[in-house]
Amino acid sequence: MKSTLSIIMLFILFSASSEAQNRYFTRTGKVYFLSDAPLEKIDAKNAQATSVFDASTGQFEFAVLMKAFEFEKALMMEHFHENYVESDKYPKSVFKGVIADISKIDFNKDGVYPVVYKGTLMLHGVTKEMEGKGTFTVKGGKVIGHSDFAILLSDYKIEIPSLVKEKVSNSVKIVVDASYDKM
Repeated sequence: MKSTLSIIMLFILFSASSEAQNRYFTRTGKVYFLSDAPLEKIDAKNAQATSVFDASTGQFEFAVLMKAFEFEKALMMEHFHENYVESDKYPKSVFKGVIADISKIDFNKDGVYPVVYKGTLMLHGVTKEMEGKGTFTVKGGKVIGHSDFAILLSDYKIEIPSLVKEKVSNSVKIVVDASYDKM
């Protein structure tokens, strides 16, 4: 009985460790956004995004705490948190998806690999399907993910008061960069 239990435990440990070898993780992903309106450019960065992806299935998740965004001007940050994304009510944004062509990436060979991803972006309490393109760069055993895309704030029920329509664009460019380590 003890030997059977030992064999089962070894099998479970082996399975878990081989599975973890295909997973990559970061807590220092970077997310930038830019609102380029006629009267003002608003940009912010967040260097505390967490992300994990499975190199065997292509599944991945990216989470961003909204209060970790940094702005050049304190007033912009205040308006962002209180008037637009309502960070106290909606503290994070999450993308869950899959990299469709993950099998084309050789994680053991340095190179830049184009990827196509599809999933759902949850922002401001609204979840919408989206897809996009990006790259995975493999260099010296490290994996660096990059993507940039645009969203419409109105799609996520983020309202822009008419008083500031010339200062805040409904279309926001988002750039994501993440340097992953093996789990």
